[in-house]
Amino acid sequence: MSKICKISNKKANNGYSVSHSHLRTKKKQHVNLQTKKIWSIRQKRWLKITVSTKIIKSLHKIKL
Repeated sequence: MSKICKISNKKANNGYSVSHSHLRTKKKQHVNLQTKKIWSIRQKRWLKITVSTKIIKSLHKIKL
């Protein structure tokens, strides 16, 4: 399973983990992905897709 949101195409972000002595090691900040069943109006069936939690929140806002 790829770690990319199917709707917004969000993927992992590169960053640094900084210690107290300011040593920096590279890390990845992954997207919070969840599998969600969404009703498709065009296909008239349930679709099981992986979406980020921010997209789930916006889907509730627009009442799909």
